[in-house]
Amino acid sequence: MGSHYSVLLGESIESLNVKEDGIYVDLTLGRAGHSREILRRAKKGKLYCFDLDEEAIGESKPILDEVGHNYEIIHSSFAFLKEELLNRGVEKVDGIIADLGVSSPQFDEGSRGFSYKEDAPLDMRMDQSQSLTAAIVCNTYPEEELRKILYEYGEERDAPRIAREILRSRPLTTTFDLVEAVKRAKSAKELSKKGHPAKQTFQAIRIEVNGEEKALQRMLEVAPSLLKPDGRLAIITFMSLDDRLVKRRFRELAVAEGDRRSIALLPEQMERKEFSLYSKKAILPSEKELGENRRSASAKLRCLIKNP
Repeated sequence: MGSHYSVLLGESIESLNVKEDGIYVDLTLGRAGHSREILRRAKKGKLYCFDLDEEAIGESKPILDEVGHNYEIIHSSFAFLKEELLNRGVEKVDGIIADLGVSSPQFDEGSRGFSYKEDAPLDMRMDQSQSLTAAIVCNTYPEEELRKILYEYGEERDAPRIAREILRSRPLTTTFDLVEAVKRAKSAKELSKKGHPAKQTFQAIRIEVNGEEKALQRMLEVAPSLLKPDGRLAIITFMSLDDRLVKRRFRELAVAEGDRRSIALLPEQMERKEFSLYSKKAILPSEKELGENRRSASAKLRCLIKNP
């Protein structure tokens, strides 16, 4: 079992403004870092936790049980947030949090196939019961679809060459097979750059395997409608792809058209918005946190508030 550092923990819990009797939802339970802190504060409330990873769920239960038992873990994608809560008779909540990073134990456990640093079967499934794996993506997807995934989800400029090389290298069975295919597709100049050459490819295929972007888009559509007055939606992102989606959706809900263009409007000209932003700019990790956990470097926290 790997260790897990909950990124922007203090800042995200503070942004939620947890009430003792509130109803809260952690959309990404992971190893219960954020859930534990919410449960400590919502002693008379209720916490619902979502996760696809049964291993994470199993490890989180004893952590939460030490704090309280007023929680329920839901083995489901947060794309089905609204449906799962309605099934439990919950229509409105006081706060929702999502940490969109892959948990450290998933990266550190080589056998799961998330890491380009460990040789393992091409898996990358967060939910081990699902059928789609990284091996299926690499070995069966058409070249054009692979190229699109690498470009859109990995923001990989060498997507066409890498997609062609993946097809030439079939069958790929391990993570190192994929790493070597990426290296063959890259120029010497690209390979000399800082950072692992396969990082963006692994990111893209992981997102495809787990349907991450589609799930995020669906969650961003429904989550704000579940908030009570003064309810909070806090989201921590690690990729520019995710952050753009969150930023765009939050601004769409909370920023008047005049504000968006920095035009001064009279009060009567301003459209009354149902939501407001917790802070105008994304909240970033402190220097202390960056020193303790290098994986925090790309993290950004944004929070949306349902106006009273």
